[in-house]
Amino acid sequence: MKTALKWLWLSLIAILIDLGVKQLVVERFELSESINLLPFFNLTYARNYGAAFSFLADQSGWQTYFFLGLALFISGFLTYLLYQNKAKSQWENVGYALIIGGGLANGIDRAFRGYVVDYLHLFWKTWHYPIFNLADVFIFVGVCSLFVNSYQEEKAITTPYVNKNSSY
Repeated sequence: MKTALKWLWLSLIAILIDLGVKQLVVERFELSESINLLPFFNLTYARNYGAAFSFLADQSGWQTYFFLGLALFISGFLTYLLYQNKAKSQWENVGYALIIGGGLANGIDRAFRGYVVDYLHLFWKTWHYPIFNLADVFIFVGVCSLFVNSYQEEKAITTPYVNKNSSY
């Protein structure tokens, strides 16, 4: 059995892209500065001291270590799953690799800055989605890949085999 660890290259690319964009935002934007790019999209520099949707952001600082530990634990577990997985399970391997990359990118940011840099801001008229980053997008796409894989596996199991060469 060939291992799927070769997919970790995708994790590395996700980490490098996200951290590179975060560095550009920190260097070129003031905190809360926003540039409108589309009628529904801004680049806006924000700091997130919590997790998704600023969960636990108002705590005294312990959450930084908690979320960093969680990112390391989940990334380690998913790396183990990649090791156990078949190299040909592409949707599943892409999912694991993107979740690992996104989680570690936010973890690295949290470890070195004490917060996560967010910069993608979607809105429509008065509605505003919480500002997020590419690492969050990679995690989301990774989870979607796992759903696609699960659907394909379920479909393969429930679809009966029909022999087109049979004479009856």
